Amino acid sequence: MLKTHYCGELKKTLKGTKVTLAGWVDRRRDHGELIFIDLRDRTGIAQVVFNPQISKQCHEIAGGVRSEFVLQVTGEVALRPAGTENLKLPSGEIEVIVSEAQILNTSKTPPFYINEDSDVDENVRLKFRYLDLRRERMLKNLILRDNVIRFMRDFFHDKGFLDVETPIMVKSTPEGARDYLVPSRLYPGQFYALPQSPQQLKQLLMVGGIEKYFQIAKCFRDEDSRADRQPEHTQLDIEMSFIEEEDILKLMEELLTKLVRTVKPDKRVLSPFPRISYKDAMEKYGSDKPDLRFGMEMKDITDIVAKSEFALFQKVIASGGKVKAICASGCGGYSRSQLEELNKFAQGYGAGGLLTFALGTAEGDLNSLTMETVKSVAAKHMTLEQIKQIAALLSAKQGDLLLVVAGAPKVVDKSLGEVRKEMGVRLKLADPNLMAIAFVLNFPLFQWDDEEKHWAPEHHPFTSPMIEDIPLLDTAPQKVRARHYDIVCNGVELSSGSIRIHNAAMQRKVFRLLGYDDADVQNKFGTLLDAFEYGAPPHGGVAIGIDRFVMMLAGETTIRDVMAFPKNQNAVDMMLEAPSPVREKQLKELHIRLSDD
Repeated sequence: MLKTHYCGELKKTLKGTKVTLAGWVDRRRDHGELIFIDLRDRTGIAQVVFNPQISKQCHEIAGGVRSEFVLQVTGEVALRPAGTENLKLPSGEIEVIVSEAQILNTSKTPPFYINEDSDVDENVRLKFRYLDLRRERMLKNLILRDNVIRFMRDFFHDKGFLDVETPIMVKSTPEGARDYLVPSRLYPGQFYALPQSPQQLKQLLMVGGIEKYFQIAKCFRDEDSRADRQPEHTQLDIEMSFIEEEDILKLMEELLTKLVRTVKPDKRVLSPFPRISYKDAMEKYGSDKPDLRFGMEMKDITDIVAKSEFALFQKVIASGGKVKAICASGCGGYSRSQLEELNKFAQGYGAGGLLTFALGTAEGDLNSLTMETVKSVAAKHMTLEQIKQIAALLSAKQGDLLLVVAGAPKVVDKSLGEVRKEMGVRLKLADPNLMAIAFVLNFPLFQWDDEEKHWAPEHHPFTSPMIEDIPLLDTAPQKVRARHYDIVCNGVELSSGSIRIHNAAMQRKVFRLLGYDDADVQNKFGTLLDAFEYGAPPHGGVAIGIDRFVMMLAGETTIRDVMAFPKNQNAVDMMLEAPSPVREKQLKELHIRLSDD
């Protein structure tokens, strides 16, 4: 080893010890005769001192080094002079008096500061990712990610699970997103696909008698990138035999509660995890992944406003729509420009507009509320009693702002749900140190595809229907509930899972409802269906997005900041410049010809 100790390991208990350190020059300070260098490695920073009285040669070397030079030093650990300690650093009470030094490599001037957490254009950071990884923020995030994955592996091994790897090149099957295809050289015109998930493979492991499987799995989806989405992602994948929903929910709650408390003790976890039905989540929060760190629940005021004379309400209700509202506490004094900004925000999510009721600007109960203190374009078409009823339903008081959306039920839920989230951010209602994890249950099994004119799976086609709802498959598929469960946290979906169909006849029935003909089913899913004929056990599982989970633990806003080498928002690897053209020879070997388009 070119070092005897790591920089962050040095403590005052090592006083008088001769050590050898190696790392990068973080900062250099020339104080006349003495030169001070902060030497950085993965564990932290140590101050090393070059004194010409100790070694003139080392002092001359130090005079020529610059930031990010790779340096090796040997010297004696000494206590810093009184008053010069840096208690922000683990090694801040000591310094190393250098007697030997060697420059292991030089460095060009980096394109951004590495020793400062300054704002840098993300594409520049990704282009020089190997430098970005030296920054403290990125290093901490990758260490956190390592701790999370290590905890997961230990947890499931202790529970008797087997870590089984599944193939990366598989058959293309529809799972909701576009596949990344890999052309076969040996079989012209045929392709492998990179897996969107190991779904069928882990179910086949259950048929194979593995019973308890887990994997830290790489998955690939050719879809547009977002802050919480990448062309490739990593998930904790789990499957178990002979279990019911409750077994999975208890296991996941134990895992996530212990994990957060162990690897990120400054975060708090809701315990026990709330359980919310899909219907309640949509009714109260307008989302199947609600942020439960604050209230501001949506309330249906259709029955109240139906008695008003406001034409908009009458028209919406007559067409089968609904009217819902939320209360923004203390926002009754919002300016016209602020209200118009919120109106445009709601319209961006499909709402015709956002109707507001400002209940004055002074605090107080509703008893003293008058029509003169209510500001709304709808006020003159409503009675004071109707406005008070709405305010009471929302637990509002004077000085609050009521935000109302009227329209088609799905549009109302979506747009007002987004307004709720936006107000939560603006009013800083969400505790950043709270991990409000919850289970969302009782999803519908199907959703209607207007374009294709047949049912589509709400999640994926392998989810089992509720046993009591099976007869509805023949009469009212829209009413069939799924044995499905999501794990959500702070407005983000962390995980999706279900009890699977394990009977071939039932699986074929679901495929037919989804518009597959028998030949298509056999081509895409024949192996799984054949396996079900050989004693498939009841089974179920779940998958947790590791990138998203670590992002939330780290307090980042994009998964790119918790991945070592991510793509940018346009799915481009800025560092390796991929995707990129390949040689004509390679295309010929794969029997591929590019079109002029």
